[in-house]
Amino acid sequence: MSEKSTSFSIKNWSQDDQPREKLRDKGKAVLSDAELVAILIGSGNRDESAVDLCKRILVSVDNNLNTLGKRSINQLMKFKGIGIT
Repeated sequence: MSEKSTSFSIKNWSQDDQPREKLRDKGKAVLSDAELVAILIGSGNRDESAVDLCKRILVSVDNNLNTLGKRSINQLMKFKGIGIT
């Protein structure tokens, strides 16, 4: 992997900032919606971390998780990094 593709990786963040570790160590109350959704999607793309990708997705639905839950997979796949694996 190139340096650019790994620079956004959450694995490079301090352990205190990594969403899964924050959830484990501090509980869900300290996580943002973007961090919680990032845990669900697992990874971002070459240009952004999973958290940044989720922030962008949440902005597209005015930060409304109910609206996000109503999006189809095809609508979500318009975001680079979301797809069927």
